Formats: sequence, C-alpha cells, structure tokens
Amino acid sequence: MLLFESITWQTSLMWFVVLLGLMLVNDITRRSKWLSILVYIALPIILTFTLWQHTAANGSSSDDWFHWLKTYSSLAGVVGFMYLRYNKKAQSSKFWLMFPALILSINIMEAVLRDFEVYRLYSGNLYGSVVNTITLQGGSWNIMNGIAGILNIIALSGWVGIFVTKGKYNDMVWTDQLWWWIISYDLWNFAYTYNCVGDHAFYVAALIISPTIAAFVMGKGAWLQHRAQTLGLWMMFVMSFPSFQDTSIFAVKSSHNSSALFVISALALASNVALILYHTYKIVKSKRNPFTQEVYIDEPAYAKVVVRKQEILR
Repeated sequence: MLLFESITWQTSLMWFVVLLGLMLVNDITRRSKWLSILVYIALPIILTFTLWQHTAANGSSSDDWFHWLKTYSSLAGVVGFMYLRYNKKAQSSKFWLMFPALILSINIMEAVLRDFEVYRLYSGNLYGSVVNTITLQGGSWNIMNGIAGILNIIALSGWVGIFVTKGKYNDMVWTDQLWWWIISYDLWNFAYTYNCVGDHAFYVAALIISPTIAAFVMGKGAWLQHRAQTLGLWMMFVMSFPSFQDTSIFAVKSSHNSSALFVISALALASNVALILYHTYKIVKSKRNPFTQEVYIDEPAYAKVVVRKQEILR
C-alpha cells in the first residue's frame, strides 16, 4: 500500500529543504517584531494585488476557495498572535487569550468542511475527478477524518493559561496544548491533506512536522505560534508557485489508493477518539472546567512547558 508515486533522490532532498527552510524562517521571524510585520503583513498585501492575481487563478491548483481562505486565515492567526505577543494589555485580556483557540478552531473547521464537501461532490468515482490539476476521490475516509477534526477541536482546553515569554523570542506558550493533542492534530491534518489535496501531501508532511519539531526543540509550548507562522509561509509559497507541487521536477503525486486513503483517515480518527476519551477522563477526574481552567496541570509534560514562565523574569 504505497502512499505516493515514485519518490526520487531529488524530491527526497527537496523535502528536507522545505522542512528546514520553514523551520529556519520561522525561527528568524519569531526573533523580530518588525521582520514579522514585513513578512506576514506587508509581503502578503503586496502579493495579493500583484503575483497572486496571476499564479492563483486561471485553473491553477491554488485557484479555489480553500487556498485563498486558508492563506488569509493562517496569516490572520499570525497577526493576532503577534498582537498578543507584543501587547501587554492583550496578555491580560480574556478575549485575546481566547483568540488562539478560536482561530485554531476556525482553521480546523475549514478543513473539516472541505472533507465533507469532497465526500459530497466526488464520491462514487473509482478513478477520481481532476479539479484544478488535483485528483479528488471522495469516500468514507472524508467522513472519518471530518469527525476526527471535530473531536480535535473539542479536546482544546486551558487557553486561560496562555502566557508570553520575554526576552529574545516573546513566544506565545499554551501550557495545556501538550504532545498528545499535537500528535492527534498532525495525524488529522495529514489525513485531511491526503484526502483533499493528495497530490500536495508529500511536502505538506514536511509542513506539518516542522512546527512539531520546533515546539519540542526550539520553543517548548509554542506549537501554535510555530504552526501559524510555518503555515502562513507555506501558503504564501504555494499561492506564488503552484507549479512547484504540480509540474516541476520536484512534484510528487499521491498514489490515489483507496486503501491508503481509508487507513490514513482511520488512524487519524482512532487517535482523536483516544484523545477525546483521555481528555474527558482528565476533566472528570480533576473536576476542572476546560473553558476556565487548565486540565493537565498534574502531567509531567505540563511541568516541562510551564517552566518557561521563568523567562518572564529574565
């Protein structure tokens, strides 16, 4: 059961270039407010009225509602997080502490709706339908993964514990967003990509992994900040150069294997079912309200993240 067609040494090398490139630019921009403004605000405004009018139109793989919406919603997350990171009043505002969970939920729901849409429009065709150069095959996998995404949203908790470190990075740290939620999200997100933009899933795997590595190595607890910035960077890239994943020598197509589609989404659903069961168990056992309190304060993983509050005192 192969996930992709032939993977050459060139595409393998480019996969690591994408991974390391996203991590590098993410790390550079998180060090500077003004560089972040230039990259995540000024640049996309310029591209909207210049390059994207040509590259993300006329039937290119970026010429659909999802790519445009995902680009701006991911950048909205980056900008909102920047406001939270660099504004002391926002850091004590209940609304702004809720904003990360809100924008994350919106981003997940966009993909959930797309999964359901692909099921509705493209089920029943054994060989799939080609839409803007992307082959789409609807099936039970879309429903399973849509449910997995909804469960992933329900398992969000503890945004009241979000804080911002001081010093070199001003990272936005979400102490209750721990590795089991992140891994379940990653599995769901890859399954979504494999279901709905399968011919782009090879490099999106690098996109998905990059903030996870960053959250464990470069800035513990700041996964959502890393995710927003790497996603914003990637969406700007694919809007500008859609042929990179479609027709260039680095393109890697999905195998469009129904068994692979089913297994990937089944894994995502199983992971998120386990996540929601554990989340429910922790809420019941601790008698903590996930909307007003952190749920995982007794977990060793929580202790490793919350230690970053010491950076505020430096």
